[in-house]
Amino acid sequence: MGDVDVVALKALDLDLCEGEFVVLLGASGSGKSTLLNILGGLDAPTAGDVAFRDHRLTGASDAELTRFRREHVGFVFQFYNLIPSLTALENVQLVTELVAHPMPALEALALVGLAERSQHFPSQLSGGEQQRVAIARAIAKQPDCLLCDEPTGALDVATGKGVLEALVSTNARLGTTTVVITHNAAIARIADRVVTMHSGTIASDERNRERVAPSEIEW
Repeated sequence: MGDVDVVALKALDLDLCEGEFVVLLGASGSGKSTLLNILGGLDAPTAGDVAFRDHRLTGASDAELTRFRREHVGFVFQFYNLIPSLTALENVQLVTELVAHPMPALEALALVGLAERSQHFPSQLSGGEQQRVAIARAIAKQPDCLLCDEPTGALDVATGKGVLEALVSTNARLGTTTVVITHNAAIARIADRVVTMHSGTIASDERNRERVAPSEIEW
């Protein structure tokens, strides 16, 4: 930023395993979103190495990163980014046209419990339902990684639990490596593993010995 260097991440070493459900936990400004964006090929680090399987992302061109995101990564953001003039089904179908082996759009909606709402427009859906459409849109690509940035941040507790149920179910059924960032420690209880961040570094990285269902958490 001009003459000022802002260090978002430093001395950070992280491995993610295939099929695991990981929560990145930390306060605002701890570097969670920057890390998620680097994992997803949206941002490039100024130093260090990033790799996905045999794909080296460090130094990759914009076209290579675009192909990586299209073929391997599904994103779920805090705000749903649905196209208001399209139905839930059509919002999901848009993504299926971009990949080689997509899941049928209606099947993706069924996985998040919204098959019966497929012909509804975003304005006819609740916030939680819109977020589940966004999850269906992400998983319809059948991505290897599902990266979720505060997916319950704009939702009430009951609705948020429904969204987390959809993410846990997707992880279990499809074996999709799932990373959820949050500042809410209660949500961490649903994960296989909790990585706590502080000031751009990993403060702790622990397996969750008492994983619970989303319906059991309180916040």
